[in-house]
Amino acid sequence: MRAILITTLLLITAVLLYTAIAEGDGGMNSQVNGVGEAISDHIRRMSP
Repeated sequence: MRAILITTLLLITAVLLYTAIAEGDGGMNSQVNGVGEAISDHIRRMSP
């Protein structure tokens, strides 16, 4: 479980860095919103 969480956080960090460098502010804002939605959906599914 801990390994999955660490891997997910590293993947999110890599995506955010890529969007910050390659797409600028507009792309980064949309990516942050998408990642936030994905994380919240995942947490809701994990909660009993």
